[in-house]
Amino acid sequence: MPAAPEIREAIRNGSWIRKMFEEGALLKAKKGVEKVFDFTLGNPFGDPPVPLAQEIARLAADPPPDLHKYMPNAGFPDVRQRVAESLEKSTGLPFTSGLIVMTVGAAGALNVALRAILSPGDEVVVIAPYFVEYLFYIRNAGGVPVVARSRGDFQLDLEAVRAALSSRTKALILNTPNNPTGAVYGADSLRALSHVLAEGEERTKGPIYVLSDEPYRKIVYPGTTFSPPAVSLRNTLVAYSHSKDLNLPGERIGYLAVSPRAADAAELADACVFCNRVLGFVNAPSLMQRAVAGFQDAEADLSVYRRNRDALVSVLTESGFSVVPPGGAFYLFPRSPVEDEMEFVAAAREENVLVVPGSGFGREGHFRIAFCVPPETVTRSLPSFRRLGARFSGRKGSQG
Repeated sequence: MPAAPEIREAIRNGSWIRKMFEEGALLKAKKGVEKVFDFTLGNPFGDPPVPLAQEIARLAADPPPDLHKYMPNAGFPDVRQRVAESLEKSTGLPFTSGLIVMTVGAAGALNVALRAILSPGDEVVVIAPYFVEYLFYIRNAGGVPVVARSRGDFQLDLEAVRAALSSRTKALILNTPNNPTGAVYGADSLRALSHVLAEGEERTKGPIYVLSDEPYRKIVYPGTTFSPPAVSLRNTLVAYSHSKDLNLPGERIGYLAVSPRAADAAELADACVFCNRVLGFVNAPSLMQRAVAGFQDAEADLSVYRRNRDALVSVLTESGFSVVPPGGAFYLFPRSPVEDEMEFVAAAREENVLVVPGSGFGREGHFRIAFCVPPETVTRSLPSFRRLGARFSGRKGSQG
């Protein structure tokens, strides 16, 4: 067999998100798009902002001389300077262009960072539920994932984090606002986490880096505030993507920023530049670097997401589901009304509702709803959720 055994196993266990998305495509072909309510994939709703689309068109029609040439592996210096200025404004920290690496999205940033800091066998703590590909990213770099569960409300469980730390811990991946729960970690919680990591560093005899995965940081709802982890956590590397704020998931443009307070920040930034090259990214897409440079402080449009969130939370709650209203992102992570979440996912499919089982995110007994869909999709789906609530009424739910 040509594929490595671990890859064959990974494919067998593959991403539930993609599995359900592909199943949804078949169901839509059979029953019609309007009759299927697909909440599987985190594709942001809508097109890129008009000014950004105009800037892309301008660059394509009249490209600057260096647009399609090789560049420094970290990216265009002037673009990195714009990113550094934006980060300094939002965090109060003295970011410089030398600490910024333009990357192939946040996924590229995380892979670069992990390769730069990990030696074989080093451990990386992830908070469950988590974006499932974190585990593969860690293993790509020879690391070992160690899972710490969050609390029932999906906020940080500091005791679980403390128990997950060992003398081999090199990093912790933090995702706020969180996929799949929409949880947003407050400043007090992040400061408390800082103390826990400082205790851990007494065992590791070196820094424990925090990889702060922040693609949803501009999608935060009224009543909730995003607290930049870099402000509270000294050894932070920020992974960012413009997929969600500027509706550009297919363009794969983002950046990695090393906090100026991080241990060995300059050396670490150099290592990340090197890894960006040797991992095969070489540099982030040049046209998109130029295009997003002037949109670092652009606000995300929350109107549709907020409307969808409120409608779904209301109907799910009325129908007997246990759901924590998300403070950010565009996901809900309700508790399954029965212990076997796959039974519920199958029942939802009978109602033409497609959701992703929580076990795909390392938290069994739940299911994820990606509500980054047209409002009419949510409106048409509400009777199905009501019927599902009635169907499972009185049955013993998950305690996960």
